[in-house]
Amino acid sequence: MNQLKPHADGEAGAEGTGRPTRAITLRQRIADLILSGALPPGTRLEEQDLADRFGVSRTPVREALKALVETGLVDIRPHRGALVAIPSRRHLHDLFEVMRELESICARYAAQRMTAAERKTLEDLHERSRQMVRDGEAEAYAALNVDFHTVIYEGTHNQALVENTAAVRRRLSPFRRAQFRLVGRLASSFAEHDAVVKAILQGDAPAAEQAMIRHIGAADVTAEEFTRQG
Repeated sequence: MNQLKPHADGEAGAEGTGRPTRAITLRQRIADLILSGALPPGTRLEEQDLADRFGVSRTPVREALKALVETGLVDIRPHRGALVAIPSRRHLHDLFEVMRELESICARYAAQRMTAAERKTLEDLHERSRQMVRDGEAEAYAALNVDFHTVIYEGTHNQALVENTAAVRRRLSPFRRAQFRLVGRLASSFAEHDAVVKAILQGDAPAAEQAMIRHIGAADVTAEEFTRQG
């Protein structure tokens, strides 16, 4: 039996900071199994089987499956229960299109509104990720990547924007994490982050917005490539 233990793999707490809840950690583990092909499309996801597999009760399993419905990885159908369902490329692209617009607004506002302390936090996170790229630590980079983007959201000082951007991000979380398994994606993601950071630190709102548009656009392409490989 694979006992479930929280680990840092791209999401934590309410999305980005703090210790992962059991349901969030379980959601990540199930998403990994789906995206790796270990649970292929059409596979029925029995709550008790998953509970036994991860050494938990059925309650966090049920919560995790409901959360995965939002990402498009899981379908819950009447009389059939939960099934693995990889979303269409069109659906995935549509979500990334919304994500790109929201995150580009966040980058623009962050360049205008971030405090000196927030800019320092962003710069420090970016520098910490440099070594992860050198060492090829995809999981560690994915975890820090959430914090990186969350700091930018918070730097807008617009709670409605923070909440809506985080909500869309949760729907795309498995795909944004999975892209880092592709060869070369860590380095390209870091370079894209570098352009965003430089623009924000310089207070150049238009440049920050455009850099984020390019970054999320690249994530869209690589996430689609990952699902195609699957």
